[in-house]
Amino acid sequence: MINLDLEKLPRHIAIIMDGNGRWAQRHTLGRISGHKKGAEAVRVAVRTCREIGIQYLTLYAFSVENWIRPPEEVNALMDLLEEYLRSETTEMIKNNIRLATIGNVDALRDSIKNLLLDIMEKTAKNNRLILNLALSYGGRDEIVEAVRKIIGDCRTNKITPAELTKDSFSSYLYTAHMPDPDLLIRTSGEYRLSNFLLWQMAYTEFYFTDILWPDFKKEDLLKAIADYQQRERRYGLTSDQLHRDYNK
Repeated sequence: MINLDLEKLPRHIAIIMDGNGRWAQRHTLGRISGHKKGAEAVRVAVRTCREIGIQYLTLYAFSVENWIRPPEEVNALMDLLEEYLRSETTEMIKNNIRLATIGNVDALRDSIKNLLLDIMEKTAKNNRLILNLALSYGGRDEIVEAVRKIIGDCRTNKITPAELTKDSFSSYLYTAHMPDPDLLIRTSGEYRLSNFLLWQMAYTEFYFTDILWPDFKKEDLLKAIADYQQRERRYGLTSDQLHRDYNK
């Protein structure tokens, strides 16, 4: 039994769901079977976060780099995404989950774009959990796009270079409407960010596990959160400063 302090939950969890292909290989199955099994792990993660009270869950569902995979795999991933969205719409509405997206969603097929817009409209007032899907997403692309917007606003005098701050820069990012992740989980034994939320993870706690994503269960997610709760988040302060400020 994993006991969590419900007063110290991470507000925002981000997950790099890695290992679908290797899971399929280990089970002598095609890669698409691995992705299908991975979709089941997504359902478990979403339900667990909703049950325990996590406010934001961001899933790295499809990166800009994933477009260069074999066309048959890309098409299968799009089919799975569309199937997942259709199958989970009722549950999202029923369980007070709001769907959001970050990334270049315009690059997705029209049927998926329309489905995303429909679900986001239907769940717009939900507030139990924000499920944020990173689709056709790249952290560097996001930062470059933000800089382009800032340059445009400088040219029209909406902002001056002197007025630009870290906070105002963040308002130009896809994630302007949500807090930075408190906890990043990456499965499958890889130790890198893979171009994911590069600006937003300046002070995020990282949790890496060798478990392949299709095998990532509820207890594994709870274990990651329990590990997070043992950490001291100092944001540049010393431990003495942190505890002194906390005890005031």
